[in-house]
Amino acid sequence: MPSIRPFAPSALRRSDRTMRPNYRIFSVVTATSLVIDQATKILVDRTMELYQSIPVVPGLFSITYMRNKGAAFSFLSNFDYRRPFFIVVTLVAMVAIAITFRKLRDEQRLAAVSLSLIFSGAVGNLIDRVRLGEVIDFLDVYWKTHHWPAFNVADSAICVGVALLALDMIRDERRQSKDN
Repeated sequence: MPSIRPFAPSALRRSDRTMRPNYRIFSVVTATSLVIDQATKILVDRTMELYQSIPVVPGLFSITYMRNKGAAFSFLSNFDYRRPFFIVVTLVAMVAIAITFRKLRDEQRLAAVSLSLIFSGAVGNLIDRVRLGEVIDFLDVYWKTHHWPAFNVADSAICVGVALLALDMIRDERRQSKDN
């Protein structure tokens, strides 16, 4: 009589039934980043008035409660269909990241961290767009009167993830050129 093997998702198809290292990285990085992003946004929303600013390092950094209806730098903030547009674009990006992630080899840990950060940042801002129709921003970096557009933890996760992914790609390219 043939033995019946129980179904196991691809992440768990090892003989020892342990989760692949990259999926562990994905779970921890995504959950941690999302919790920090959402907790800080909730804290700012509940304890500050819109446009209220609390200097942290005077002349350089403040916590300033803002809302952003657009994307980075308020891009498309006046576009009538921005909410469904940004939701669809984010969902497509999340699927693309998930597909790319599945193709990673176990030793591609930096790429796993990078994609996890980008994914979690996208989810964090998606939650705001679905829940509020806009994104809560509060990190305000400036020099005297010159302000960088306000951002949040999700935006930071995306930027750090992209930078790490670029670094990983450069490292990979150098490694391949040495091998050839």
